[in-house]
Amino acid sequence: MYDTIIIGAGILGLATAYRLLEAKPEARLIVLDKEDGVARHQSGHNSGVIHAGVYYKPGSLKARLCKAGVEATIGFCQRHNVPYEQCGKLIVATDAVEVERLAGLEERVRANGLDYRRVEGDELRELEPNIAGEAGLLVAKTGLADFAAMCERLADQITQWGADIRFGAAVTAIRETGSEVAVETTAGAFTGQALIACAGLQADRIALMAGLDPDFRTIPFRGEYYKIADRRGALVRRHIYPVPDPALPFLGVHLTRMIGGYLTVGPNAVLSFGRETYDGNRPVARDLRDMARFTGFWKLLARNARSGVYEMRGSLFKRVYLERCRKYCPSLELDDLEPYRPGIRAQNVSRDGALIDDFRFLQTARSLHVCNAPSPAATSSLPIADEIVSRALHGKA
Repeated sequence: MYDTIIIGAGILGLATAYRLLEAKPEARLIVLDKEDGVARHQSGHNSGVIHAGVYYKPGSLKARLCKAGVEATIGFCQRHNVPYEQCGKLIVATDAVEVERLAGLEERVRANGLDYRRVEGDELRELEPNIAGEAGLLVAKTGLADFAAMCERLADQITQWGADIRFGAAVTAIRETGSEVAVETTAGAFTGQALIACAGLQADRIALMAGLDPDFRTIPFRGEYYKIADRRGALVRRHIYPVPDPALPFLGVHLTRMIGGYLTVGPNAVLSFGRETYDGNRPVARDLRDMARFTGFWKLLARNARSGVYEMRGSLFKRVYLERCRKYCPSLELDDLEPYRPGIRAQNVSRDGALIDDFRFLQTARSLHVCNAPSPAATSSLPIADEIVSRALHGKA
């Protein structure tokens, strides 16, 4: 019998195992994952950005954990030779309306206690000659990291400390008694004193297996990217982000520097017809059925019909996507946008159709479920793990 069973070998599950073993080196621990290696889903398909915490509601768990996560992530990368860089982020306002919105965003940046600098047109062009804008916010601490490599290092460390990792172990049932929790998988059954589920795209299903009745469901959204052609060279020196449009639920496409020296642009956010269909947005019967049975899904569509059409146009028409990029990077051409792998975001949606924006935990007597871990979950993985371990050890719901 294990002291703790962790479901999920993404960055949150592995960071939780890492922090738990730091706190209790003698703990008998196993990490279960249905895939053949670590970081096969969100952790290995994200933008690679180390977020500084610009956009998050002041005082929210997300804002607090992101700010702590920047230092924790960089410290881990330095100690374990994970590639990273602090290139900074420039948030660009391209017209008078966005300049006005930028002022509101600046207030949020200050409220979150972030180090930033406002730049105006001439200085903006000096900083980024290929970017067009009226004004911007320069946030120096934003960076980039190889989060898949970070997962590999976390896995190496916890196995050195004596933990087990079992791949090919899809969870099929969870049974909890007064003295233990039993997890049945396709690789056998495992029992433990406690269970921590960091199941990402499958979080709601794992919670249901554990006997919980979550008031939300996971709705997958597909983030589609393009790679900027290498011939464009060093087009930008920093991440380039738009000023968010409050009428749209997601942030919008942005230029992102990547480990390896190349650039991507994206993502958009379109409904995914499957939770794990990275090779194309093909329909998966079970995933579509679960969405259709959830009333919150239909309310979400009704609430966001306009933004849904906006995102779908960018998905269907490459030239539309290009025009959104050219708003702040006018030199881009259609053949500069090359194919790149997508990501799928586990977006929790409430029964009334609202997007759940902050971290959410559910708990039974012997299990803790990380049911919502939106961006910046990769940046914040180690502080989130501290929160998980504290809740698990002290029984806080």
